[in-house]
Amino acid sequence: MANPRPPYDGRVSEAAFFLPDGDRFVASELTRGPWDARHQHAGPPAALLGRAIEQLPTSVPMQVARITFDILRPIPIEPLTASAYPVRTGRSVELVEGTLADGHGEAIVRASAWRIRTARVDLDLGDEPPSASVRGPAPPEASVEMPFFDFGWEVGYHTAMDARVAAGAFDSPGPATVWLRMRQPLVADEEPSPLSRVLVAADSGNGVSWALDLRRFLFVNVDLSVHLHRPPEGEWVCLAAATTPEETGVGLADTALWDALGPIGRSLQTLLIDRRAPVEG
Repeated sequence: MANPRPPYDGRVSEAAFFLPDGDRFVASELTRGPWDARHQHAGPPAALLGRAIEQLPTSVPMQVARITFDILRPIPIEPLTASAYPVRTGRSVELVEGTLADGHGEAIVRASAWRIRTARVDLDLGDEPPSASVRGPAPPEASVEMPFFDFGWEVGYHTAMDARVAAGAFDSPGPATVWLRMRQPLVADEEPSPLSRVLVAADSGNGVSWALDLRRFLFVNVDLSVHLHRPPEGEWVCLAAATTPEETGVGLADTALWDALGPIGRSLQTLLIDRRAPVEG
């Protein structure tokens, strides 16, 4: 049985995942996730916090090479604030942290990230980098276009993302390779950064490679860790994902990340596995 569909009251514009409101960001219905109509999919809020971390000034060009999010509790579809601050500064590497808080100032998500300076280093790799020999997924234009999972709500993350399946299928369990693209910006009237595009998509690794029936089981990630050796190019991000559930109630989603040019990194999600409560009536 699908999740009961809540009425869509149109209270927030669908122009973007978030609308700026002073120092807050008002979550739109597009952030709604699969587990509860009141809660967000973790991808957009992770990207919102990643945006705050990216915007911290640096003395030299730097790239977020690793970012880890700890999801302290379900993220409500409410106005949020995102803050970031340096922990260890330097000209080569920096450790920064950030917090996403609700309207009461209580932390919902915490993040830590390593930023590494970017500069030309001659590695004597020859004409092609090592990744050029790695066989990648079929490109988005050669993959099967289909709607993202229907979460049971009229509007949500599933209606805000384009999806094209290169391997596997949404209607059967197991590993899958899926291209995802944002239909709307993260923040209204703002072009998403490459990091934002990755983070909005990467939290779907456990969803595209589902191993348990969404109607009967929860497989909720309590964290998201993304490692990037380079930022993506273009709008599409590919998730080559596999989920491993255990009867202990713990699972892991392991996702290789690609863009149209080749591999860009990897993401991991620690999963809470449980049976859904039976629906009454």
